[in-house]
Amino acid sequence: MTHTGRSAGPVRSRKNLAGCISAIGWYRLGKRMYKIGHFNHAEELYNELFNGVPNDNDRAHIYHMLRILKLEQGEYKQVALFYEKSLEVKRKTLPQDHSSLATTCSNIDGLYGTMCDYSKALEYYNKAHKIQETVLPPNHSDLAFCYNNIALLYKDMGDYSKALEFCTKSFKIREITLPSDHPLLATSYNNIGKVYDSMGDYSKALEFYKKLL
Repeated sequence: MTHTGRSAGPVRSRKNLAGCISAIGWYRLGKRMYKIGHFNHAEELYNELFNGVPNDNDRAHIYHMLRILKLEQGEYKQVALFYEKSLEVKRKTLPQDHSSLATTCSNIDGLYGTMCDYSKALEYYNKAHKIQETVLPPNHSDLAFCYNNIALLYKDMGDYSKALEFCTKSFKIREITLPSDHPLLATSYNNIGKVYDSMGDYSKALEFYKKLL
C-alpha cells in the first residue's frame, strides 16, 4: 500500500505499459532507419533498446532486426551470431521439439554453408533434421528438402557415401509423395547422378542421368 492507501499495482502496471509503448516506438524508428539505409544508427538504437526490454520475446525481436542489418552489410559472422542468440532465446521459451527451432537451425546451417564453414553447417543441419524427424510424418516434404540439403553439404565436403545416403533418403520420400513427372524428382535424379559421378561410378551416374530424359 502507498501512503494514499491505494495499491501500487495499477501505478506499476501503467509504468510498464508506458515502457512497452515507448519501446514499440523506438523499435519502429529502428525499422524506419533500416529501410532508409541508416544501418549504423539503427544498430545503435537497437543495442540501446535491448538493455531496456523486459523479456526474452522482445530480445528475440531485436536479435531479428540486428541480424537483418548485418545481413544487409554482408557481415555474415555477425548474422550467424545473432541467429545463435535468437536460438538460445527460443530454447528457453519453446519445447525442444518445436518446429520453430528447426526453422532457425535450418537458417543457421544455410548461412554457414554460404560461408563455406561446412562443419558448423552440418552441425545445425543435423539439429534441424532431428527435430523434423520428431515432429513431422516420415514422408513429409520438409524432410525431403532437409535431407537433400544435407546431401549437398556432404558432397561439397567430399564425403560421397554420406551424400548418397541422404540423397537416397530425399529421393525415396519424393518418389512416394510426388507424381512421376514432378521437377523435384528430376532434381533428385540429377543430384544422385552427380554423386555417383564424383565417386567415379559412371555407369550408375548415367543410369540416373537417363531418368532425366
